[in-house]
Amino acid sequence: MTVSIPDLPLLHLSDGELALINVLRADMMRDRSALLLRDAYFNGEQLIRDLGISIPPQLKSLHTVIGWPRVGVESLEERLDLEAFRWADGADSADLAEIVEANDLLDESSLAHTDALIFGREYLAVGSGDCGEDCPPLISVESPLDMTLMWDARLRMGTAALRECAANSYVESGPEERMLVLYTPDQTVTCLPSVSGGWEIVDRDEHKLGVLPVVRMANRQRTADRIGKSEITPEVMSITDAACRRLMGMEVAAEFFGAPQRYILGASESAFQDADGTAKSAWETYIGRVLALERDEDGAVPTVGQFAAHDPTGMTKIIDLYARIMSSQFGLPPHMLGYTTDNPASADAIRSTEAKLVKRSERRIRRFGSAWQQAMRLALWVRDGEPPDKARRIETVWRNPATPTVAAQADATVKLVQAGILPADSDVALEMAGLSENQRQRVRTDRLRSRGTSILDRLAEIAPDDTAPSVEAADGDADTG
Repeated sequence: MTVSIPDLPLLHLSDGELALINVLRADMMRDRSALLLRDAYFNGEQLIRDLGISIPPQLKSLHTVIGWPRVGVESLEERLDLEAFRWADGADSADLAEIVEANDLLDESSLAHTDALIFGREYLAVGSGDCGEDCPPLISVESPLDMTLMWDARLRMGTAALRECAANSYVESGPEERMLVLYTPDQTVTCLPSVSGGWEIVDRDEHKLGVLPVVRMANRQRTADRIGKSEITPEVMSITDAACRRLMGMEVAAEFFGAPQRYILGASESAFQDADGTAKSAWETYIGRVLALERDEDGAVPTVGQFAAHDPTGMTKIIDLYARIMSSQFGLPPHMLGYTTDNPASADAIRSTEAKLVKRSERRIRRFGSAWQQAMRLALWVRDGEPPDKARRIETVWRNPATPTVAAQADATVKLVQAGILPADSDVALEMAGLSENQRQRVRTDRLRSRGTSILDRLAEIAPDDTAPSVEAADGDADTG
């Protein structure tokens, strides 16, 4: 009698999982070159296409860099400051703060936003922690260079995701060894290369969530393109290349025309020779005897003249033009790209030119905030084992992307309070005044402490000394409102 032993799902990938991995890997490799190109422009490592006209072969290795793509991306990202998560109904958000602190999300959010603006997308992966049952859920930000996602446009959610990265970040392995993590709505499968050439499963987390524990943070989506687009557009790359070529032209001109070119008419051959009759080099002739020429046999003095030096003003004007074009692409004030005028703009004019940048920041806050809220709901789901109540909505708290003065914010808040639109002790008033989340929390604590002190004072006035309540009891009353 022959007994067949079925394959253990913990050790082997099914045919469906292998097919899914192959599809996702092909999708990730297809977009990788375009993502690396954007990354090169952000880092100033792109190769400038030489037209082969004005650059001599000896200077082809000269590399000029202009950091406008980095300035444009970072100027937008610097206005996307995630401060906290809270419940929309005003309930205590200590459980959300615990997850945020455990994953260092306030700092990690800056990395996620930068990659999303450069590559057009970023991924937030959610899973259980590695330190036991009481470990808070893990939220990690993943680069699209290492991760891809299969998207269902009708449901507006992912159906499968794959991450491929260095294996030494997970287990001890060789430097070139890779690791695959396959995310599905029911389980997360981690694989390492096997000796036979396939993939060996090292962990299979059957979380049974029913939804994919990966969120895509997309930038500049369209209905026909839900993947997202980079802020480093083809127009930005084209203008950057043109500006770098102009800078390279200025470098070439400095090499050729840095020293003024002179001409000599009627000089004898001895003016270009040493005392022994050896011909002098061009540089020795230029800096030496060319300044002290002898008369010829007829007593005539050689004619010496100088050609007009090269004027780089024309090229600098072209670069200023490129800066203005680039400022319109990024929605930046021109002075952020180095373009200045003789008459500097006023403070009101500068704030007016920032209006487009502020609006772009507000749009990114809405889009990215939705992704962070979804990731936080998944984290609560992983922690509690059941989906959070849909009636309880999570809010993301962002710093104001505009740059109003402190006096202007305080003045607007005071006017709203005086008009009765906002209560003086409202948390909204503190937020409008420009206080950060930590500062608002300290104000709330101070208010509770002040309320507790005032209750003690009133009780001391109406109660005898021997029957006055203890401080602990009064504090308890203050905490209960």
